[in-house]
Amino acid sequence: MKNYQHYRRNPIVDLPNRKWPNRQIEKAPVWCSVDLRDGNQALIDPMIVEEKIEFFQYLINMGFKEIEIGFPAASQIEYDFLRQLVDRKLIPDDVKVQVLTQCRRDQIARTFESIQGCKQAIVHIYNSTSTLQRDVVFNKQMPEIIDIALQGTRWVKEEMENFPGKIILEYSPESFTGTELDNALEICTAVQKEWGATPENPIIINLPSTVEMTTPNVFADRIEWMNDHFEDRDSIILSVHPHNDRGTGVASAELAMLAGADRVEGTLFGNGERTGNVDILNVAYNMFSQGIDPELEIEHVNESIEIYERCCKIPVHPRHPYAGKLVFTAFSGSHQDAINKGVKAMKERGGDIWEVPYLPINPADIGREYEPIVRINSQSGKGGVAFIMDTYYGFKLPKAMHKEFANVIQVITEAQGEVSPDTIMDKFREEYLDKKEPLHFRKLAVNDLSDSVDSEFDTKVKVTYTNNGKEGIFEAVGNGPIDAVQRGIQEEFGIKIKVLDYEEHALQSGSNSQAAAYIHLLDSNTGRVTYGVGVSSNITRASIRAIFSAINRMELV
Repeated sequence: MKNYQHYRRNPIVDLPNRKWPNRQIEKAPVWCSVDLRDGNQALIDPMIVEEKIEFFQYLINMGFKEIEIGFPAASQIEYDFLRQLVDRKLIPDDVKVQVLTQCRRDQIARTFESIQGCKQAIVHIYNSTSTLQRDVVFNKQMPEIIDIALQGTRWVKEEMENFPGKIILEYSPESFTGTELDNALEICTAVQKEWGATPENPIIINLPSTVEMTTPNVFADRIEWMNDHFEDRDSIILSVHPHNDRGTGVASAELAMLAGADRVEGTLFGNGERTGNVDILNVAYNMFSQGIDPELEIEHVNESIEIYERCCKIPVHPRHPYAGKLVFTAFSGSHQDAINKGVKAMKERGGDIWEVPYLPINPADIGREYEPIVRINSQSGKGGVAFIMDTYYGFKLPKAMHKEFANVIQVITEAQGEVSPDTIMDKFREEYLDKKEPLHFRKLAVNDLSDSVDSEFDTKVKVTYTNNGKEGIFEAVGNGPIDAVQRGIQEEFGIKIKVLDYEEHALQSGSNSQAAAYIHLLDSNTGRVTYGVGVSSNITRASIRAIFSAINRMELV
C-alpha cells in the first residue's frame, strides 16, 4: 500500500532574489557544542558526571568556545555537573558555558543558581512556536506564544541584576521549521527589543530545525528571509541548530551559513534525538577539504572517536564521513589503481596541493593511518595488490606482474573475503621468495672475461645449487651474469628459457639495504610465462634467485 497521500508538502519561500546560491563559505562560524545537553539527553545510557567532565575538557581542547552543558533546572545531575565545573575551576576564562531553560520563572531562577561563579554564561530560553504545536499541544494563539517568550526574557533580566558575571541571552523559537516566517520574525524581534540588544551586547537568535521538514535549499531560503528582515541586524548573532531527520543536516547547516548564519550548534558525529543533530566535525572537515581553517583542532580524529564511543556508548559507523574505518579505503580495483597512480604522482611532483583521486583529503592530515587506504577483497583489482606491496613492504612490482600476483590473491579473497596486508605478504613469500624447490640456488662465482681475446662473452659464472636436495654445479658464459646463468640452466637441465624482462630496486635506503629483482621468464617450449622474485644484499645474487624462483613456479625441472 502506498500511503504517500497521507502527507502534504511543506510550503516553500517566495524569494526570487535569493543571494545564497552565489556565495561561498569563506570562514568558520561560531561553533557551539550541544553534546552535553542535546546529545546527552538522546543517549540510552546518559553520561555520568565524570564522563561529562572528561567530554567537556576534550571539547575545550578541540577549541570550542561555547558549550551547552545542560538543562540544570530540570536535572539534578546536570546541576551538579555545572557546579563541579565551577567549584573545580574547570571553565577557562574565554569559554562560555550555555544553559537551557524554559520560559518559566522557577526554572530561570534555578538556572541562575547553577551558574553562580561563572564569569560569563549564555542563558538559552525557548518556547515552541510551530503552527502544529500551537494548535494541538498548547491550544494558544500567536500573541499568547509571544507573551511567553517576552515574560521569560523579563525574568532573565531580573535575575541578571544580581549576577556578577556577563550574561548573553539566546532565544530559540523551537520548531522554527514549522513556524510561519512572519510569526517567527515577530517573536524573535519582540524578544530582541525586550532584551535591549545592541551591537556591543548582541542577542543570539537561534533558528532550530527541530525537525527537518524541507529540502536544504528551502531552509536556506528561510534563513536568508529572516536575515534580510531582522531589524538592527548588527545586534543579532544569527544561529542555526540543524537536525538530521531527512539526512540533510550537514547540507542545511552549510547552506544556512551561505544564507547569513553566523553560528552553528551541533554535536560530534551528529549524536542527538531521532536521526541526530548536525555533525559539527563533518562540517568542519568539509571546510578543511576546501582550504578553509575550521578553527577547531580536528587533526586527531581517532581521539575524537575514542572519547565519543566510550562516553556516548555509540559506535561510529564504518562509513561515517571522514571518521569511519572504511572511508579512506578502496576495494574497487579501478579506484585502487587511480589512488596508486595519484599518490605516486604526488611524490614525484612534490607539490603542496593534495590531489589524489577518490581521496578528497590526505588521511594523515586528520591523524588517520596512511596504510589502510587500500583494502583487498574479491572486488579488488591488480592495482590494489600492487599498492599494498609497495606501501607496506617496499616491493615495486613490475606492471606486467600486477595481474599475475593479483590472481593469486583473488583465489584467497573469493574463499574468505577481505585479506590483510600480512596475508598478502605471506602469500608473496610463498609464491616467489620461498619458491626454492626443487631447484635451490646456493652459491655464485662470477669472473670477468672482458680482457679475454678468445671469448665472445664477457662473463663466466659458476653456480652451486641443489635439485631436490642433491647438490650440483654448472659453469657457463654469457654477456653478463643473468645471460650466463640462463645459458647454464638450459644446458644443465635441457630446457629452453628466455628472459623477457628484468627489473630491480632497493627495498630500503642505506648501505645495508636489500635489493629486489624481478625476472619475467618464458618457457620457449610451451609459451608459458611467469615472474620470479629474488631478494639479497647483492643485486646479482638477487637476480639469480629470481631466475630460480621463476623456474620453480613453472615446474620446469
